[in-house]
Amino acid sequence: MAAHANFNEHFDITWGDGRARYSIMNRRMNIYLATLIYNLSLSLAPLLAPSLPTTQGKGNREQQFYLWFDPTADFPTYSILWNPQRIIWNLYQIIHELKSQSQESIGVPFPKNHAIIIYSSLWNADDWATRGGLVKTNWTQAPFTASYRNFKADAYVLSNGASSWGNNFNNNRGGNNRGRSRGGRNGNRGNQRLVCQVCNKTGHVALQCYWRFDQSIHYQGHSNTNQGTSHANQTVMTSSSFSSSSNVPILTLLLSLLASFLMVTSAGNFYSDVHIVWGHGKAEILNSGNLLKLNLVKDSGAGFESYDEYLFGKIDMQIKLVPGNSAGTVTTFYMTSTGTNWDEIDFEFLGNVTGQPYTLHTNVICQGKGDREQQFYLWFDPTADFHTYSIVWSSKHIVFYVDGIPIRAFKNMESFGIPFPNKQAMNIHVTLWNADDWATQGGRVKTDWTYSPFTASFRNLNADGCVWSLGKSSCDSSFNGNKVWLWEELDFSKKGQMQWVQNNYKIYDYCKDTKRFPHGLPRECTLNNIF
Repeated sequence: MAAHANFNEHFDITWGDGRARYSIMNRRMNIYLATLIYNLSLSLAPLLAPSLPTTQGKGNREQQFYLWFDPTADFPTYSILWNPQRIIWNLYQIIHELKSQSQESIGVPFPKNHAIIIYSSLWNADDWATRGGLVKTNWTQAPFTASYRNFKADAYVLSNGASSWGNNFNNNRGGNNRGRSRGGRNGNRGNQRLVCQVCNKTGHVALQCYWRFDQSIHYQGHSNTNQGTSHANQTVMTSSSFSSSSNVPILTLLLSLLASFLMVTSAGNFYSDVHIVWGHGKAEILNSGNLLKLNLVKDSGAGFESYDEYLFGKIDMQIKLVPGNSAGTVTTFYMTSTGTNWDEIDFEFLGNVTGQPYTLHTNVICQGKGDREQQFYLWFDPTADFHTYSIVWSSKHIVFYVDGIPIRAFKNMESFGIPFPNKQAMNIHVTLWNADDWATQGGRVKTDWTYSPFTASFRNLNADGCVWSLGKSSCDSSFNGNKVWLWEELDFSKKGQMQWVQNNYKIYDYCKDTKRFPHGLPRECTLNNIF
């Protein structure tokens, strides 16, 4: 067994310098290619979450495990074996095999063309790490400490464009390893682009930027807003600190985008944005157009729709549902087009008897065909106060949110022959009506009209969408930098939150209903498991 490496010689502290416990001088940073056996003994926290590889910038291959021992009591050894055929995660010499077998022959990317640097970190991620971000870091327990020892890398090192494996690696950038890995000024930067993201790792919003190359990353800055310092050979880019005059135009634009991302969209006004389409005597617009109430009595409910129609959008509505005995009633917030082959995206709230939870019913209808229901219980009382329900509809996906937590995502899989609503503009609709033939316990519990009128309240309708008018979209002719939802994917924290909801509050999923689909589940159910 090769001798263990020395942290002084083989690692650099790239951020949080004042919080690492060995001295940092001039370090060597090796870049590895193709074959790596990486061992590290580590004392840490109890959930192991090895992510299957991010390949060509695409990840989404996570698996998570509970450990069969206390990882904080001693130093278990965690190992990664990476060669051109597979990746294996090892623990205590048990090959708890998480293979990522190379399947490039059938079009599945595998990481073997890019050199990789070894990283270790300890940071605050209470926006997603524990129960999808619902449990926050208790800072009274700080400082939190993780310990590392016995690092060993038995690997092929990439140096000056060639691997120690003996095969030449085509590196068209020039320069030395340190210049590439730490953002130094040595060497030719070659094919590069500046990548920036909004980060909030330390409780303060900052802008983190780095130079990305074809095959490695130049760190141009990693902000530590608590320290307010910049590391050697790095430029910290926050909203008040820029040191490279050549990047001023780019960074000015980025800061303006950052400001637009952080702005809160003002709520619409019900007088100007919607009109009552039925049950006119049962709808009330109050508080200068900022509040709308729908009432249901035995002879009628009520409903309204937006004047504008949208082809893609992020639509938020705050709703306080019918309190008390709401059995038989249905409150809806949805988007829909018209015609026999209509598209529709549904939130439906199915009432219940006093003390029993509402059922949140979601559905996606495309070209007149639905049957894609998922149902949930909520983790709060939706009648006690207003809660925000959101539909994010882009060309990539449809995501349903409750109070900013995604509960369901429906992906665009048209390339596999699965219809997706992206060709018909939709209006926003809200209704309150009687559906006691099916809404509560399959229609067994009927509406008790002695409790009428039933009232649901609505406020803060925000429609940040692509307005469709005269055959054109407003997004085709305007700057859409503040419409993040147009290109945004669910990040790891949002996926964690959604998984938490799906695991704990989902009560029905059409993709699990084999009785309903005896000849096979809809195709998107299988594809969802793959992707």
